[in-house]
Amino acid sequence: MAELKITIENFENEVMKSNIPVLIDFWAPWCGPCRMMGPVIEQLADEYEGKAKVGKVNVDEEGELSQAFGVMSIPTIVLIKDGKVVKQAVGARPKTEVEAMLQ
Repeated sequence: MAELKITIENFENEVMKSNIPVLIDFWAPWCGPCRMMGPVIEQLADEYEGKAKVGKVNVDEEGELSQAFGVMSIPTIVLIKDGKVVKQAVGARPKTEVEAMLQ
């Protein structure tokens, strides 16, 4: 399963009402470190299918969501469980570190 494209329209249903953890990558197409994280996020989306949702928020298209999460630099990766932020990481990270957030 590919990662979800999270927008202000689907945020409530896909993230806040999710019964499994949701990992969100705040990114932009022009951001080099974000592009480096792309394959990692895709792999995690496949590997955690059914156990966690993995999604991406394009900060250029979803400024309201970016502001709501206080995203100041990208990539920012946020883990949400039961509608609450439980972990957050800023900057490009190795897959093992992002995966550890899901453990």
